[in-house]
Amino acid sequence: MAEDTAEKKSFLDSFAEVSAKVGNQVHLRSLRDAFATVMPIYILAGIAVLINNVVFPLFLTGDALANAQYWGNAVTQGTLNVATIVLAGIIGYCLAKNKRFENAIACVVIGIAALCIMMPQSVSSAAASIQDFTEITYKSTTDKEAEPYTVSREEIESDLAIPEGYAISSVGSNSVSNVFTKTYTGTNGLFGAIIIGLVATTVFIKFSENEKLRVSLGEGIPPAVAESFNTMIPMLITLAIFGLVAALLHGIWTIDLMTLINTCIAAPLKGFVNAGPWFIILVYTLANLLFCLGIHQSTISGVLAEPILTIIITENMAMFAAGEPIPFDHYMNMQIINTFALIGGSGCTLMLLVDTFLFSKNKASKDIAKLALLPGIFNINEPVIYGYPIVYNLPLIVPFVLVPDLFIGLTYALTCAGILAPCVVMVPWTTPVFISGFLAVGGGTAGVVAAIWQVIEFALGMIIYLPFMRVSERAQAKQAELASAEA
Repeated sequence: MAEDTAEKKSFLDSFAEVSAKVGNQVHLRSLRDAFATVMPIYILAGIAVLINNVVFPLFLTGDALANAQYWGNAVTQGTLNVATIVLAGIIGYCLAKNKRFENAIACVVIGIAALCIMMPQSVSSAAASIQDFTEITYKSTTDKEAEPYTVSREEIESDLAIPEGYAISSVGSNSVSNVFTKTYTGTNGLFGAIIIGLVATTVFIKFSENEKLRVSLGEGIPPAVAESFNTMIPMLITLAIFGLVAALLHGIWTIDLMTLINTCIAAPLKGFVNAGPWFIILVYTLANLLFCLGIHQSTISGVLAEPILTIIITENMAMFAAGEPIPFDHYMNMQIINTFALIGGSGCTLMLLVDTFLFSKNKASKDIAKLALLPGIFNINEPVIYGYPIVYNLPLIVPFVLVPDLFIGLTYALTCAGILAPCVVMVPWTTPVFISGFLAVGGGTAGVVAAIWQVIEFALGMIIYLPFMRVSERAQAKQAELASAEA
């Protein structure tokens, strides 16, 4: 028995050690920190999308609605539509901080500049429907002084000998130069921001550590100026390398790195995550088991799953704002986890607290429950995990790991079946249960169904937790008896 216990402890210790090493890997840790930093703009974008598409249409129509929605569109423009650019800079900053590089601001510049270098210099643009135009204005391409002239759409259609009963519906596509497309500055470019931000910052820091590449201006120079000159040559070399890569990709294969990343990395990764709930269930099983050993679950989930799941929910928000349907491969996302699988925090411990109030006879457990209830309503449950405790409490470890896994699988299945609507809004993770479900799917009838599902989840979680809570209390009572007998 002692040997078995030693083996178990050895396995748990090894598991915790490996998990800690994974979570503390500098690039993965920087990625987790970067997403945590930019999370507020995604939440604001979600609120704006919800108000624009659900709240305003309830009492406004026509021009009044369009004018009111300008607010939400402006917020989307400054959040979702520039998410890639912001993330690339923040990743550079977080990586510099985690590597203890002294000039972290320079890494923000590197991340953003390298990202922009790797974007396409021209984009194919399908021209808008000609029905959107009432007239077309022409300017001379040879005489700048010549007056422009205007032709109406009706005149163009009459001159083209269009068959009876037909009208021009669209025109061909163009290649537009010297522009950025929000396809890559917005949510679709986030994988590119991750890879380019990490690689560019790593290369830049490596060059900056070479003393021969530093420019010394002597004494009496303002620190900001001195740091700028110290990083000038490494910055020039790093960006020149990225420019060379961009030129080679364009010259040899007529492609850009952002398109390559989206095609070869982003699409397969998102497809893998949404091939079924099993990968996400595995990640959160390991993460919650780690939490039971006293190490925060984000050490695993925050680096292996949450960045990808966050990217998917931001893409859902952009599609919902544009009135587009949510594709099947976007059903599994970060909001499913936060809203339906982490009710009351990791392990869905809010159900345990309610069980404790209703059915427990243990005064100590009830006292902890009183202290932990208010934070638990807002999905903060460290008081339960460390105070109840759940850490190293074998009877409670089982439901703590099992309940979230069950809810991830069931919620994903109900979404695929069309019973639950896909999550389209990034709701603040501190939003109380029932409200969070209503908001996450965009409100309305779908929101009511989501809130009802959370009620069912809550009841199911209480049923699962109850027998394990009673076993835990009996074990605690037995331990107390043994302790008093030994005394």
